[in-house]
Amino acid sequence: LHVIAMSDFPERDWKLLRELKPVTLERLCEQILRSAAEVTTEAGLTNHQRYIKLWKLIQEQNEEVALAFDDHRRSTAFLKILQIHRRDLFTEEEFARFSEQTRKHVLDVEAI
Repeated sequence: LHVIAMSDFPERDWKLLRELKPVTLERLCEQILRSAAEVTTEAGLTNHQRYIKLWKLIQEQNEEVALAFDDHRRSTAFLKILQIHRRDLFTEEEFARFSEQTRKHVLDVEAI
């Protein structure tokens, strides 16, 4: 199995990814902030324990944000789409707007 080469990656999918980046990033941040709120109100922990859990959560999630949203270039576009899809950040309608080739390749890679 190979990743779609930059030369094979459809221009329309690259443009669509750039269009959807702000909304999908906003969704991911919303998920992270919801998790942070749960950590900060978790019963049975000291404030310091909550702080440590929050710090670890932010560090882990920062890596997830980077994988999906940093270094957006056409050569990394497929990997970004894969990461965003893996996190369920596209609506069904948004994902359906990508080319059949890209959608199939995302689903094939995820099935492995």
